[in-house]
Amino acid sequence: MKSTRPAHRCTECGYTSAKWVGRCPECQAWGSVQEVGAIGSPLRAVSAGPVSAKALPIGQVQLAGARAVPTGITEFDRVLGGGLVPGAVLLVAGEPGVGKSTLLLEVAHRVAAANGPTLVVSGEESAAQVRLRAERIGALHDQLYLAAETELSAVLAHVEDVSPTLLVLDSVQTVRSPAVDGTDGGATQVRAVASALSAVARNRNMTTILVGHVTKDGAIAGPRALEHLVDVVISFDGERHSTLRLVRATKNRFGPADEIGCFEIGDGGVVGVPDPSHLFVSRRSAPVPGSCVTVTMEGSRPLLAEVQALVATAGGGGSPRRAVSGLDSQRVAMINAVVERRGGVRLADADVFAASVGGVRIAEPAADLALALAIASASKDRPLPAGLVAIGEVGLSGEIRRVGGTGRRLAEAARQGYTAALVPEDSGPAPKGIRLIEVPDLGGAFARLW
Repeated sequence: MKSTRPAHRCTECGYTSAKWVGRCPECQAWGSVQEVGAIGSPLRAVSAGPVSAKALPIGQVQLAGARAVPTGITEFDRVLGGGLVPGAVLLVAGEPGVGKSTLLLEVAHRVAAANGPTLVVSGEESAAQVRLRAERIGALHDQLYLAAETELSAVLAHVEDVSPTLLVLDSVQTVRSPAVDGTDGGATQVRAVASALSAVARNRNMTTILVGHVTKDGAIAGPRALEHLVDVVISFDGERHSTLRLVRATKNRFGPADEIGCFEIGDGGVVGVPDPSHLFVSRRSAPVPGSCVTVTMEGSRPLLAEVQALVATAGGGGSPRRAVSGLDSQRVAMINAVVERRGGVRLADADVFAASVGGVRIAEPAADLALALAIASASKDRPLPAGLVAIGEVGLSGEIRRVGGTGRRLAEAARQGYTAALVPEDSGPAPKGIRLIEVPDLGGAFARLW
């Protein structure tokens, strides 16, 4: 029997409550609890039923159907952990116009050429529009099928007809199920469509890629339950005015969740960049004040990145400005205070601007020392020595701490032609071709350089 009392459900996480509350107790979202209908009474007893497959000792479970199949796009396979796993469901999210559809069309083309039929269902564009993009990037193949549908039943009919090894749905917010109440693209519809496609993918051992919209703050649109339904969550990021695109896996049940793939978008589509360090470092004939190079770690990949700073006399009688681009503003404010207090560089009455080169976002503490050196160099108007990289975390007392993966960072710097590295004490042996300058604190670093 169902109760006549209405129920309330959170549109973000699916939490159900008998009463309305302004803030969801589960996901802490404000204004997301809405009235949905009556509450069903819980089951009092559950009896045993048929099983889908007999339980086996874990050593006898077959692995052939769960091994990753490479797509042929090296950067994409790196993020996935080797390739696409049959029966897995992936969610790819990114801002409009960043290149999600172009990349996934290239992935579908590679899979169709290597593994058999592939189906691309577009709910936002017509099949003719997708065909034009495929011609532009050279992704035409007899095993690549296109369809333009917005009904879940029609999508399932195409799956039955084509029997694809890979299904790409662009996007999950544009497909609706008539059997479920709710507005198109709403939380209820998105959850129902994703659940149905996940069940079909696992029953048919078919890899499924769902394209999702993002909100204004960059989060994946729809209920948070959507991220729990899928196996892999991938974010596709990039500045609108830059050709660089970064692919990250924020959730991955089949591989690492901290790898990064670098792509460059152009007239011929999205092309992988196997050695992206040159994109994040300025090329100049002589060093300039306010610039320092560091080595960041994205998963297991070391990347060279340049940090730039500008210190100028504050104009007017107001507070000095602090502007940041590509860096953590809170971390930059802390480094400013440490440089002034422990390094003896006066910044209280100066405007300080800090940015990264190439549109890359640097968030790890290993770039603290490079940022401090760039700020001090800009304030003193004296450039750092040529061929120098700085790696280390700066503490509030001015000490420089070691960071993980120092050996791989130094090896990458040596491979790129850098000859000296400013590092914390006891950082290990130096790779061939690079000289280590070990410093205990920020004051010692400034003394060695100036």
